[in-house]
Amino acid sequence: MKRTRYLLAASLACIIAGSGAYLHLMRSPQPQDVAVRVERLASSDVAQAPSTVQAKQESESQAQPQTQTQTATQAGKPSQEAAAPSAAAAPPPARPRVENQIAGRLRAPMQGAPSEMYAFRGRTDSGLTRASPPAPASQMAQAEVPRNAHQREHAPAASESVGRDKFANAPENAFKVARDAPVSTLSIDVDTASYAFVRAQLNRNVLPPAASVRTEELINYFPYAYEAPASASEPFRANVAVFPNPWAEGRKLIRIGVKGYALQQTSRPRANLVFLIDTSGSMEPQNRLPLVKQSLAMLVTQLKPEDRIAIVTYAGNAGTALEPTSVSEKAKILATIDRLEAGGSTAGAEGIRQAYALAEQNFDASGVNRVILATDGDFNVGITNKDELKGFVERQREKGIFLSVLGVGVGNYNDALAQTLAQNGNGVAAYIDTINEARKVLVEEASSTLFPIGKDVKIQVEFNPETVAEYRLIGYETRLLNRDDFSNDKVDAGDVGSGQTVTALYDIVPVGGPRVVDDLRYGAQAPASDSPSPAEYAFVKIRYKLPRSDQSVLVSTPVDRASEHGRFEDAPLDARFATSVAAFGEILRGGKHTGRFGYDDVLRIASAARGDDPYGYRSEFLQLVRAAKTASAMQPLRP
Repeated sequence: MKRTRYLLAASLACIIAGSGAYLHLMRSPQPQDVAVRVERLASSDVAQAPSTVQAKQESESQAQPQTQTQTATQAGKPSQEAAAPSAAAAPPPARPRVENQIAGRLRAPMQGAPSEMYAFRGRTDSGLTRASPPAPASQMAQAEVPRNAHQREHAPAASESVGRDKFANAPENAFKVARDAPVSTLSIDVDTASYAFVRAQLNRNVLPPAASVRTEELINYFPYAYEAPASASEPFRANVAVFPNPWAEGRKLIRIGVKGYALQQTSRPRANLVFLIDTSGSMEPQNRLPLVKQSLAMLVTQLKPEDRIAIVTYAGNAGTALEPTSVSEKAKILATIDRLEAGGSTAGAEGIRQAYALAEQNFDASGVNRVILATDGDFNVGITNKDELKGFVERQREKGIFLSVLGVGVGNYNDALAQTLAQNGNGVAAYIDTINEARKVLVEEASSTLFPIGKDVKIQVEFNPETVAEYRLIGYETRLLNRDDFSNDKVDAGDVGSGQTVTALYDIVPVGGPRVVDDLRYGAQAPASDSPSPAEYAFVKIRYKLPRSDQSVLVSTPVDRASEHGRFEDAPLDARFATSVAAFGEILRGGKHTGRFGYDDVLRIASAARGDDPYGYRSEFLQLVRAAKTASAMQPLRP
């Protein structure tokens, strides 16, 4: 009986002590940051004190054998290992709402009391939370460092943000009257970021935002078997075709395909690369920094021993993780990439400065000097003005240091900034949504991604009003140039990498066809003519500069009857497949110009024109079209 009274008295004392701690905390408003840290620290100490459940069980077990009594007596000071099962076996909270309020107040040191005075874990059977003894100083020091260093600034995101992506796009091109505006000028675009983002959305069973769909990037995602040029001294050749438009009877499509010369591995220049890697807290999810690390590691395996790599990271502050290092030290480079962890805010502008400084320090006059930025586009510290960053990148481009951008993540993806920096840095903007996409961009297409064969590449098409009444360029809304920009070598334009293909499609209304734009009442009308139709629909001119030249070179080709196909089914296979992709992009953007042409029509054309598909890109496209048929219009907001 004496033992029973002793244990009951001890239990009552514990209850009173816990009540006092509870009331003290309820009176002390707390800031929000340390509860989890303190709870981790206190877990072992709380486990050392026997719970009132233990005491009650001991009081009810006096009739058991003496050996059992001795075990219960020793349990008053158990080791952490011995006590852990007891703590884990404590009953679940009876009033979780009250405990959540307490936990909310415990996320920072208490006002008027040091944070190490109280730590909480579990509940007593009276419903009050129990306080632990003060933690040793050594354990408190350890508590200041989270268990995983990469959790220092941000906890892993349970789900992606929704609705904060920013896209660089413009309204769809309209039809123009060939007699009023016969010339169309554009900068070549070989970016593919839009296609990968569209795929990422459809794989989530969500239709992509219309602003994220740049039709030309969908078309140019796929390689095409155009006739290649013979030498690097004349690195481009235009391939043209004319055929009926499958979604608009009476209209035709003009396909202009450009194939770049493919450098041989042995003849490509050396590479001086600086990886500029966003390691801010927003990069922590698996589809961001971990994916970037895998991607860059694959790229390293594609480089030659004489190439050089440096690594700059940016989070709260920018820093050099790896000084310029020869790829012959591959293990050192890969180890540095593997150690990267996310945490902090985003000083993107400062990181860019350091990356360019390293590229300039190791500048190779006979090689390719490039900064490769990998980010979710969340630049929220430093220079946030897009025009200022654009000007900085442009000045570095004039020094011979180019910039490419690898975008990752969704929900906070700043596509607009990525496009601006890449376009003005003479580089590509790619979006990495899967490890397979990383392999495509950085392994299978590494040469075209890193090594340009022509810069400031422009296309100008002059339409013949005698054969073409109206025309519309499909896509390239953000790449349009003024007519006089074509011959001005000071005007920046796009770049084409080794072996790349670029495709542009024009939707035309032949003279006598179904007009889209009405004639003006008071405008001058073309005189009727009984003479046979001229042979040419249009005339295509391409201007480009060789990588180390500041003077452009002109090549040209006519679009005439010799390149026309009477039936869509007779058009080149690649032209038909590109048409199906263009239609898909137009439908995703609202279908303003495609009429009743739908996903099933896209599937019919793409299936028949799939052709040789060694990497499965075209088969994947068919699956995306099928996914679009059942995808939701918008991703639901999460609470």
